[in-house]
Amino acid sequence: MSSVFENMSGPGKPLRAEPPDKKEFEGLVRSAHARLRDALNTTLSIESRFDLAYNAAHALCLAALRWHGYRSSNRYVVFQLLPSTLGLGPEIWRVLDKCHNIRNLGEYEGDLNIDDRIVTDLVAACQVVAKSVDALTPLK
Repeated sequence: MSSVFENMSGPGKPLRAEPPDKKEFEGLVRSAHARLRDALNTTLSIESRFDLAYNAAHALCLAALRWHGYRSSNRYVVFQLLPSTLGLGPEIWRVLDKCHNIRNLGEYEGDLNIDDRIVTDLVAACQVVAKSVDALTPLK
């Protein structure tokens, strides 16, 4: 039986198999933790906190995908695959999906419509992802 990763790999599909790289994985995790710590700093603007937490979440989700031996050509796929990479459910990936859409509106249309609630939810989701990534078996 093929895996969800195999089903999403190949010509015209968003994943490609690529052996995990310990240095890359550790760099993504280290960067994500630094950004997540900074996102908790309530003296920063809400926009900065959102950006920091979103990018921390993306780096962690990408690290989880890389741990499994795949790379994505699409930013969104790393969130979509959370059930397969870390066993996380819709209560996490739906928050990250919403934040991805908010981020895109801000980046491409200048409409960064955020509030304290979405930043709080994003940080909480990112913390769950961080805990799951930190529990992965270290790469050799």
